[in-house]
Amino acid sequence: MNFAELDYQRTALGELILQRRCALELDGREVFEVKLNSEYLMSSLFVEGEVALARLGLAALTGEGWDVVVGGLGLGYTAATALDDDRVARLTVVEALAPVIGWHQRGLVPNGARLSADARCRYALGDFFALARGGGFDPAEPGPRFDAILLDIDHTPEALLNPSHADFYSEEGLTRLRAFLKPGGVFALWSNEVPDKDFLSLLSRVFDQAEGHVVEFENPIQGRTATNGVYVAKVR
Repeated sequence: MNFAELDYQRTALGELILQRRCALELDGREVFEVKLNSEYLMSSLFVEGEVALARLGLAALTGEGWDVVVGGLGLGYTAATALDDDRVARLTVVEALAPVIGWHQRGLVPNGARLSADARCRYALGDFFALARGGGFDPAEPGPRFDAILLDIDHTPEALLNPSHADFYSEEGLTRLRAFLKPGGVFALWSNEVPDKDFLSLLSRVFDQAEGHVVEFENPIQGRTATNGVYVAKVR
């Protein structure tokens, strides 16, 4: 079978679908795709940006025994890449949609069994942006600080999945986030577009260091090189 709908759920954000298909144009390669309200939200065909988010964010840290937050579970590639680093002691993955956590716990997606079996990893059902306005990202212990916060939810700091996220990307919102980082901590953000100089300038006002990275990868469907962006901001 070339196509299978693995799950369909009605959520607070709309209709959520997980599907698997064999990409005939790519010699039958198995591809997992997530759709929200008929819009393609993510695909296992293009994961370079999600992988780079974890690698670039963690590369800015020193020491070991890191306590890391990933905002947005998706298909699990950022979380799985973070767990590749033995210096990560604990990983909290914040996900607003219960079905997405369920896909991983049931092993329906490529990284699900691995994440669910790793004792360092735990899923936290919640709205990342609401938690950022409140007591923090640890449901069992409000208020702790983290070594790294890796965020991959919105398309860009301006192209949002929900208008309620907008205040997070303001100077006030980012300052609130900074308070959840330990000294030497890192905030890293994925974007579907290359880094924007205005947002980099904003990060530089809030954090002690900020830089943008362009992530290039091949798009075999369109036969061209595609790009994502990763922002990395650090506190002293």
